[in-house]
Amino acid sequence: MSLQTIKWGILGPGWISSKFARDLAYAAGAELVAVGGRNLEKSERFAEQFNIPRAYGSVEELAQDADVDIVYVGTLHPIHKENVLELLRAGKAVLCEKPFTMNAAEAKEIIEVARENKVFLMEAMWTRFLPPIRKVMEWIAEGKIGEVRLVKADFGFDIGWAPESRLLDPALGGGALLDAGIYPVSFASLIYGEAPAKISSSARIGATGVDEQFSLLFEYEGGRTAALNGAVQLGMVSDAYIYGTNGHIHVPNFLFSKSASLHVKNTDAESFVDNREAEGYAFEAEEAMNALREGRLESSIIPLDETLSIMTTLDAIRKQWGLRYPADE
Repeated sequence: MSLQTIKWGILGPGWISSKFARDLAYAAGAELVAVGGRNLEKSERFAEQFNIPRAYGSVEELAQDADVDIVYVGTLHPIHKENVLELLRAGKAVLCEKPFTMNAAEAKEIIEVARENKVFLMEAMWTRFLPPIRKVMEWIAEGKIGEVRLVKADFGFDIGWAPESRLLDPALGGGALLDAGIYPVSFASLIYGEAPAKISSSARIGATGVDEQFSLLFEYEGGRTAALNGAVQLGMVSDAYIYGTNGHIHVPNFLFSKSASLHVKNTDAESFVDNREAEGYAFEAEEAMNALREGRLESSIIPLDETLSIMTTLDAIRKQWGLRYPADE
């Protein structure tokens, strides 16, 4: 049986959207029909690159394209809220790139609009849908490593000193936490299935006023913990470890994971290897499309309440550092 074709639009013809567009070719039943952004010429170049039939110079035009079923939002963090609201109010389903919004208040607002209008909405936390991560969750659910007691996850890279970069610009939501840190924070949320009861943190605030590097310690009921680190001015080995009472799981380069290994006490290690050709954005697209076909308004793998909980956690961390963005005012 052939799948119902789902027609996609892309908002924001930039770097991350190009990665998504390239991977969408691997998603069964997906058709990319339109792209929009603030600059028509840039949209037209993007459309030519990916053989997209229609290009628009505004979010309003894309939102009014009757042929589009769902829109991937790959714009800058500070305009996610206004972009997503425009699309939701036009009845378009939305897959919004991480970080979902600048803060929890913005996330709450757009979630409420999606629910009021009964329109599908999902955070594009693509790593959750990668086959190795799904296998890790199976191992944990099956009790292979016993009770999880400690999660360790890092994601850091060094962009060099580039004060003009979006990643170091507070007006554009720069800093390590929203760009890099959201991955280990979301990973801990996935593994434990709840928000931390206590957060301890430390950050290096740089000359531009944003966090260049951070360390987090999350505490949960029963003495369970998560140790998480991130940076945009420090290269890191971006692996994840999950330690349980009966063994541990290792996920190399966890947010791009192509493998995972299971180490249970007194048994040989078990490995899972994913030989996919695509980077992996196709998997989140398939989840969104399946939801539309089934009439679901959100994903059970990254539910909206969890997205809001993660944004609330990020707000609490930034409060400890005294780091505020224009959207917080």
